[in-house]
Amino acid sequence: MGALPLVFTSGWASGVNAYATVLVLGLLGRFAGFGDVPQALQRTDVLIIAGILALVEFFADKIPYVDSVWDTISTVIRPVAGAVIGALMANAQGDLVTITLASVGGLTALVSHLVRASLRLAINTSPEPASNIAASAGGEVAVVGMTTFAVLNPIPAAIVAGILLIIGIVLAVLAARQIRRGWRRLRHWRERRAVGPPA
Repeated sequence: MGALPLVFTSGWASGVNAYATVLVLGLLGRFAGFGDVPQALQRTDVLIIAGILALVEFFADKIPYVDSVWDTISTVIRPVAGAVIGALMANAQGDLVTITLASVGGLTALVSHLVRASLRLAINTSPEPASNIAASAGGEVAVVGMTTFAVLNPIPAAIVAGILLIIGIVLAVLAARQIRRGWRRLRHWRERRAVGPPA
């Protein structure tokens, strides 16, 4: 269970950006020689796929409402990524350990994802795109920084990730009205795209 702090922080990071989390972990394991990173994340094909998808998310995440559509798609992907990372971290320590670490990674990623998606809906109610771009860039920096910090210092990183998760939940509760407004605008935006331009 020594991998628990790293799994928790990786789960938090996966909930924000799963592809960047996998990419950073894989690169640190492969090129920086950190043994705590599972070999499966260091494979060339995994790094290439994670890199391509992280690049796609980098651009999609900067566009208001496109980011929320991407978040909707990622509602399954991000928690699964957190759970898979947790299971891989368990290595061959036994079924109970694997289940526990996979559950911690998956549940943490799910909560982190829901907080992120909710706050981005609230931010999308802003009429200017700068706040959206700033939030996206801030999330990317946080994922890279926290994932690297977790590999170097798992326990302090897990504490920081826990604090960030609590702050995110509090902010989401405080921004409930804006989140509901953002959700209504997202549905309206989708309906307009589904109907298409007038003939």
